[in-house]
Amino acid sequence: MVREKVLAGHAVKRLRRRLGLTQAAMAETLDISASYLNLIERNQRALPAGLLVELAERYDFDARALAAGEPGGGADAVRRRLGDPMFADIEIDRAEVEEWLAAAPGGVEAFARAFDRIGGGGTGPAPAATGDDPSGAVRREIERWRNHFPDLDAAAEAVADDLRLVAADLYGALVERLRVRHGLAIRILPVEVMPDLLRRLDLHARQLQLSERLDPSARTFALAVQLAQLEARTEIEALARGAGFQDRAAERLFRRHLASYFAAAIMMPYARFLRACEATGYDLDILQRRFGVGFEQVAHRLTTLQRVGARGLAFFMIRIDRAGQPSKRFAGASQSPLVEGEARCPLWRLHHAFDRAGHPVTQLVELEDGARWFTIARAVAAQGGGVGAGANIVAAEFAIGLGVATAQAGALAAARGVDLDGAATPIGTGCRMCHRSACPQRSAPPAGRALLVNERERGVSAWGFAGD
Repeated sequence: MVREKVLAGHAVKRLRRRLGLTQAAMAETLDISASYLNLIERNQRALPAGLLVELAERYDFDARALAAGEPGGGADAVRRRLGDPMFADIEIDRAEVEEWLAAAPGGVEAFARAFDRIGGGGTGPAPAATGDDPSGAVRREIERWRNHFPDLDAAAEAVADDLRLVAADLYGALVERLRVRHGLAIRILPVEVMPDLLRRLDLHARQLQLSERLDPSARTFALAVQLAQLEARTEIEALARGAGFQDRAAERLFRRHLASYFAAAIMMPYARFLRACEATGYDLDILQRRFGVGFEQVAHRLTTLQRVGARGLAFFMIRIDRAGQPSKRFAGASQSPLVEGEARCPLWRLHHAFDRAGHPVTQLVELEDGARWFTIARAVAAQGGGVGAGANIVAAEFAIGLGVATAQAGALAAARGVDLDGAATPIGTGCRMCHRSACPQRSAPPAGRALLVNERERGVSAWGFAGD
């Protein structure tokens, strides 16, 4: 489902130019006037839902991507960049940003890329490739693909079908394939032998050695990753070369992500997994049991369902520790700003998942621009136990956050009984990027805003600041 109207002029123009069409030619195909199309492209007219669907059907284009693909991530992403302290003495309101987007979308995109490349606060869609930030470079490449790699999915589906012919048990089928085709034996070793490792390939002994600390789904995943490295080498190599990384560490991280992607696609083959999602209302517990996977594995997979002609819901995913530090995040087709930046809003109940181990925490939230999201959070334990020794061991744990736009959330089993048009918690994307003035939870004024101190008054928030 899409919103009734969207401003998507920049995306329409890029689509038309990519197809090599004039305004007159595209307008004739869509049965509208060229002048009306011109107004849409200049964002002087909203794009009606009917016309958006017509564009998607005629040009095989994802309607959600059409609405999301604004230069620099759109007005809100540009404003977050402009909130950097280096611009504190420049007053730029939202209207000026929107005028800039309409008049010079290329210039906006160039500014965004340059700002991200110099590491300006991490407020853009993803950091650019830099020598000291290989993980940021990898994330940028993943998001460029919207975390969907069709060649890997197709190859993994073919392997999954072959494995089903060997044995009903996927773990057993993987053990047999690695043994017969690649001469690798599987050995489960005690923690005393592998105290700091979960998986190790011993080529001398022709063994894939796994720690006994891995649970069944993690063991299956480890075998599937090894199979990816052996049988999806061509596809992974092509994607890694195409990324053009300058940093060797970034290239290796990207290869690891692709191998994990292939492994997940073996365990949750695209067509079967999407059918199960739609039949169960994306019931996370049922999906875990049906495919023999963990919660985090299901969460990852949900962000990848963007096959042309068979798209799932546009989920985002983020994984944080108790300190709020993100270690995994995928915006995917959702393009949600909730995964951006290094800070989280304390009013978003993502952190509450730590206090409800094994139980999901759902919430309806609304950002400053009016975008509404239905989110699901759940705590998970890290594979391999904790940190420390003896009585001082501390279990490693994370909170996984999933979310979709409320326009799509009606399909979710987790949202049954929730009034998706009702009251939502107003949140931001971290205090330094949030401009809500009456937030009692605020811990700092927004970047780029003058601090106002009135000795005669005390508001709900201790931090008063100048408005737009």
